Amino acid sequence: MHIDLNCDLGESFGRFKIGVDEEIIPLVSSVNIACGFHAGDPSTMRKTVQLAKKHGVAIGAHPGLPDLQGFGRRVMEVSEKEVYEMVLYQIGALAGIARAEGTVVRHVKPHGALYNMAAQHQGIADAIAKAVYRFDSSLMLFGLSGSELVHSGKRVGLTVVQEVFSDRTYQANGELTPRSLANSLIKDEKTALTQVLRMVKEGMVRSQQGSDIHVQADTICIHGDGANALTFAHTLHQKLQQEGITIAPPH
Repeated sequence: MHIDLNCDLGESFGRFKIGVDEEIIPLVSSVNIACGFHAGDPSTMRKTVQLAKKHGVAIGAHPGLPDLQGFGRRVMEVSEKEVYEMVLYQIGALAGIARAEGTVVRHVKPHGALYNMAAQHQGIADAIAKAVYRFDSSLMLFGLSGSELVHSGKRVGLTVVQEVFSDRTYQANGELTPRSLANSLIKDEKTALTQVLRMVKEGMVRSQQGSDIHVQADTICIHGDGANALTFAHTLHQKLQQEGITIAPPH
């Protein structure tokens, strides 16, 4: 059994440093790099690409809404045309930097509110999938397991990688619990590890309403901006290996 372990990184910008990218990158197999809209800047993007290349970690573009103050986690009223254009722009920016550094972007994963919007709304999901496909049809698209984004990616002909979350709780409809609610994050390490292993081994997760829902765990997301991100990344990496689960990028 093998699983991809991905992390959202490259989120520093200007004089502001967010996360411990240098320490986390060796523990994951894929990295989603912020492309300057919700976080990141050209210098940070380049540095993160260099780190990923150094450690043999698969590089992904992490396009978000143009909302630095809200870290891309606030819903914005944007048209499908705007979504298509902003995603296309951000993929192109990271791909250009990757090319200059002698490497390539392998996947795309929307960030924050854009990710959640695409999970629920077919029009937004279609716009993202179309932008990815038209930029490079060989790119993989990461989306929440069972979501509209997964369906859109498959319809357009992309290789879709279904994602589950180690540190987020789920609703009975398969969506993530909104961050506006107090119980959206799993702060207990043991609880998070138990959830991950069940999703990987059984394809099931317990919702906040108490029901079991099916998930397809092709890749597991850990967040790089949390207070205990590095400690949890170490623990999860070790636990997966102990369970005989190989950590490797998706193909």
